[in-house]
Formats: sequence, C-alpha cells, structure tokens
Amino acid sequence: MLSKGAGKLSIKGKTIKKMEGPNGCHGEFKPNKDCEYGEDQRFVLILSAAWVHGDPRRLAYPTDSQGHFCGQKGTPNENKSILFYFNLLKCTTPSVMINLQCPTTQICVSQCPERFVTYVEMQIRTKSNQTHWTYYKQFCKSSFVKPKKSLTEILLEEDCPTAIFPSKPFLQRCFPDFSTNNGTLTVGNKTAFEDGSGKTRNVMELRAAANGVNRLLKVKSIGVKVFEDYSTCWFWILIGLLIAMLLSWMFLILLRYTAGLLFWISMLGVLGIIGYGIWHCYRQYDKLQGQPTSELTIYDIGIQTDLSIYFELKQTWFTFMIILCIIEAFITIMLIFLRNRIRFAIALLKEGSKAVGCIPSTLIYPVLTFTLISICISYWAVTAVFLATSGVPIYKVMTPGGQCIHENKTCDPQTFNTTDIPKTCPGAMCNFAFYGGKSLLHQYITVFQIYNLFAFLWLINFVLALGQCTLAGAFATYYWATKKPEDIPPLPLFSAFGRAIRYHTGSLAFGSLLLASIQMFRVVLEYVDRRARTAQNNFAKFLQCCLRCCFWCLEKIVKFFNKNAYIMIAIYGKNFCKSAKDAFNLLMRNVVRVAVMDKVTEFVLILGKILVTGSIGILAFLFFTQRIPVIIKGPTSLNYYWAPLLTVILGSFLIAHGFFTVYAMCIDTLFICFCEDLERNDGSTAKPYFISPSLHRMLIKKQLVPREQKE
Repeated sequence: MLSKGAGKLSIKGKTIKKMEGPNGCHGEFKPNKDCEYGEDQRFVLILSAAWVHGDPRRLAYPTDSQGHFCGQKGTPNENKSILFYFNLLKCTTPSVMINLQCPTTQICVSQCPERFVTYVEMQIRTKSNQTHWTYYKQFCKSSFVKPKKSLTEILLEEDCPTAIFPSKPFLQRCFPDFSTNNGTLTVGNKTAFEDGSGKTRNVMELRAAANGVNRLLKVKSIGVKVFEDYSTCWFWILIGLLIAMLLSWMFLILLRYTAGLLFWISMLGVLGIIGYGIWHCYRQYDKLQGQPTSELTIYDIGIQTDLSIYFELKQTWFTFMIILCIIEAFITIMLIFLRNRIRFAIALLKEGSKAVGCIPSTLIYPVLTFTLISICISYWAVTAVFLATSGVPIYKVMTPGGQCIHENKTCDPQTFNTTDIPKTCPGAMCNFAFYGGKSLLHQYITVFQIYNLFAFLWLINFVLALGQCTLAGAFATYYWATKKPEDIPPLPLFSAFGRAIRYHTGSLAFGSLLLASIQMFRVVLEYVDRRARTAQNNFAKFLQCCLRCCFWCLEKIVKFFNKNAYIMIAIYGKNFCKSAKDAFNLLMRNVVRVAVMDKVTEFVLILGKILVTGSIGILAFLFFTQRIPVIIKGPTSLNYYWAPLLTVILGSFLIAHGFFTVYAMCIDTLFICFCEDLERNDGSTAKPYFISPSLHRMLIKKQLVPREQKE
C-alpha cells in the first residue's frame, strides 16, 4: 500500500521521508514567477477583426466582374454557379483565370456552352428561329435583352461574347472541352473555329490560353482513382498502422536486452562495409596498373561532364582508398577510447526502456501533442482565410494588351463608362480584381497575416515544449524514486502535465518565443530570397546563403538547450532563464558524456525507425501487390497500389517517430538526472545515489549504498 502523509510516504507499513530528490519531482511546488504576456489578447483581437470582416465564401465561390458570387443562395446568381469568360483567348494562364484577373468580362451562368456559335451567326439564325437567341443570351449580360447591336459595338462594350465554343465546368469555371481524335487535339471535333471577330483560330491557341488545364484534369482523375483505392483498402491500412504501433512498442521494450547487441553489430557492419570499400578501391587501383591513361592526374584532365573518365584514373581510386582508411581508423580509435562511454550510453538506453515500461502511458502522450498541433494549425488556417477575405470588392482597369496608361488603376464600374478611360484605352474594362479597402484594418492586413503566422509558430513550439516538460517530469519521477517501481506515485504523467500547466506556463511560453522568433526570421529570409532571386547579385546570394545557414544552426542549438532547460524546469521548478543556465553548466561539465550519449541514442533510434518502417513497408508491398496470396489475399481491384503503400509507410514512420521521440526524451531526462545525482550525492549513507546499480557499477568504483541504509 502506498499512502501520503505530511511530508512523508508510507509504503507497506514503513514510514520514510518523502523522496529527497530535486524539488520538481515530489516536493512542494511553487510558482516560478514567470512573466505574463498580453500577446494572447492581441491575437484574440486580430482573430475577432478577421471574423467580423472576413468572408470565406469569397474563396468558395467564383466571383464575376461585378464582384457578385456565383451560386450563392439568396442572390440572383443562386442557380448560376459557374463562371463564364467572354473571350478566353485574352487569358494567358489558368492561374490568371483562377485568380479572377483575366482581362475579359466574366459572368455567372448555369451551364457551359455545348456548341460552336458566333454572335453574327446567332443574329442571322434568330431571324428565323428565336430559340437560337434564347440559348445564346444566357451567356450575355442580363441587361442585354435583344441582339440588335452590331459586332463592333459588342467588341467595344462586351455585352455578349463574340463567340462561344464547347466547354465543360472545372473548378466552377468554363474551360474548353478538349479531346483527342486520332492523336489530334480538338474541341467539339474541330481543329479550327471562328472567334466571332472575323478571324479563324486554331485549337492550339485555346490550348495555350488554357495551358495546364488538361494536366489538372488528369490530376483530378488520378485523385478520384486514389480515393477509390482508399475506400477499398482503408481497413488494411489501419491494420498496417496498428502493426507498426505494436512493433515500435516491442522495439522499445526489448531495448533493455538488445541495445548493446544492436549497436555493436551495427558498428561492426559499418566497419565491414568501409573495409570492403577499401578492398574494392585497392583492386581497382591495382587493375589500372600499367595502363598509360591511368597515370594522368585529375589536374591534367580538368573538369569533365562525363564522370566515368575520373574512374579510369589511379589517382581517383587511391584518393578514395585513403579517405576510407582515414574514416575506418577514426571510427576504430573512437570505439576503442570511448568504449566505456559507449557502454554507459547503452546502459542508459536499457534503463530508458525500463522507465518506459514502468510508465507506459507516456507512449500515448504523442496523441495529445498531435491533437493540439492539429487544433493550432486549424486555428491559424481559419484566421488566415478570414483575414485574406476581409474587405470590399476592388475593381481595376484591365486591357487585353496591358499597354494602357491607366492599367491596374482602381475604378468604379458604375461610373466607368462616363470617364475618359474607355476613350483613351479602347477595349479597357473595369473588372473585379480582389478584396480590400482603405480602412485601418485593410491597410494592415499583411501585418496581421505576419502576426498570425508568428503566433502560429509560437503556439506550435509551446505545444512541443509542453510535451517535453510533461514527459521530463514523468521520467524524472521514475529516476528519483527510491525503489522502482514501488515508490513511483500513481498517474505520474497526469501529475507532470498538471504541474507544467499550473506552474511553468510562462517559462514554456518564453522558451517557445525565442524559438519562434528565430523561425520567423528564417521564414522572412526565405520569402526575401524567393522574391528577389532574379535581381540578386553574387554577393547578395552569398550573404543570403550565409544568413540562412547561420540561423539554421542557431535554431538547432536553441532547440537543444530549450529541451534541456525544460527538463531542469520539470525537475526543480525554476524559471526558464535559471533552468537554461543550470542545464548549460551541467552539460558543459559532462560534455564528452553528452556527445557520446546523444550520438549513440540517435544511432539506435534511427535503426529502430528503419527497422519498423522497412518491415511494415515490405509487408505492405507484398500484400498490396498480391505477392503472398498463399498466406493472405489482399485487395485485387486497386488502381494504384502505391497510394495505400505510401500511406502505410508514411504512417508507420510517423508512429515510430512518435514512440521514439518519447524514448529520446526519456534518455535525455535520465541523463540530466544522473549528472545531477552524481554532483549532489556521494554514495554515503547520508547521501546515497538514486542511480541504478548497473549504471553505478559501470561508472564509479565505490560500492552502491543499499536503499535500506537510507531509511
């Protein structure tokens, strides 16, 4: 029985002192006077403004030249959900059309044209049959009621299209209905057509105007088939991911028995591969002996595009052999001189496996982290959409040639025809361009988007920091327990999470703020680099590259020290700055152990990820390709077997990564606790070590004081 008293623990009838480990595990916790931030209030204000002024329907519905939504309920366009372009030949790329900036009139229609008809042909046929006008007028402006205007007037005022051709809706917009007839591209079984202005156009011109549409259609077709594959084999995908979860769990549990064997066999394999490389280089070098051309040097032949020329030189193989020999000697020497450190790291891996086995609930924690990150991503995306769609319709002057002096100037469609612009620039139109405005909110939309992105990075890093601090608190509880697992209190993970939320929110937010600031600066650098890539000189490119490299390194360093600071916060309950300082000093006093432990852990976990992902990937490949029908029969009606296969492989990797991230945090926490234990205690009766006997025998010659003496 385990019960709590006033500052004491009662275990099986014995009363002992409460664990004398650091304050952060079971002692009295006090708030660490973290700073309070007002950034959450600012973020809420920005979100509120975005939700009040934003309208996501502007992204969901196409918008005509007057800024009206197509297909929106309760409007005259309710039954007209497709956008139609009067002259598609004026549009250059699909991106221009999708962004609603094509320099031609756009209206909402209920269906796309299904035949070739010009405006002049329609006028002639309407004299004998009004049904031709009835069909054609649905593609004209609603104010145009009779086809009495001449072709010249139609070209100038664009009340009606000069011609229509067979189209079909795609992305709620009418695009040419391309088809192939005996290898020839056609539209409505025609390769040429009249554009309504007296010119004969080739289908390839339409293809150029709608460049990329066919590829998008193919992507859509592939997407439909992939969706069918997922609907057929979703059950088997879930089974594969479940097996990956079991394999990851088994790998972590078995590490207490196989960590050393796995590492040394892998090291021998690496040395063997390098040794084979040395032998192969020597064979090639010896084979080229006596050949005149092989005596040439790399300097003699200079730079060649055909790399095979270099492999015909003795100097190349001799250089490779020397490099491999140096690598082989370096690895061998490091293994010999650091063998005790490696043995300690392996023992720590085994201890970490025991800790995970004692607190198995920690393996479920990545699910909470994933859920919180998903909420943050959704929150950021919704805010960004509302910000992007906040504003009123803005109209710009657009001309087919783009040579007008008033091009891209703001205009008012109600008064546009009364201005001098149509006279100065024949064919100019006042079309809808985007949503914006001149209010204070609209002027700072870009600033708000940047702030929204920064808040997103901050929240993501805070969620990760919360997970690291929570796991560190749980595993520190394991280490500082006098008897394992008897002295581990119930629900250690839940208790550690409560402590992190209640006492350490400010510290976690401050550490996340530092990391988010660096990441934001990297995002700005990437944006500037992409925007000014063509205008940069060599020096600017070099400086940009140096800055990106420096900030990448800085981010990695800050992540490393943040993680160890969070561990110290979980152990002692101090604020971020003190914890970061203590963690830095502690790691610097044990720098060799840190380097060896970090690399050995990283190497073993990489092997584990490869083992889990590779095993599941091979099984999934054999299953989805019907290679093992004798054992189990897989789905036989798949369009693309690679879709579920890649899903299983990626899912297995993410599951293994989640499990092994918990394990890596466990190792880091146990290592910090171990270093603190050695510095605070001396193994005497008054100050016994909390270290496990196996680790103690490996590092210290002094005999471990039994726990009973401590009592």
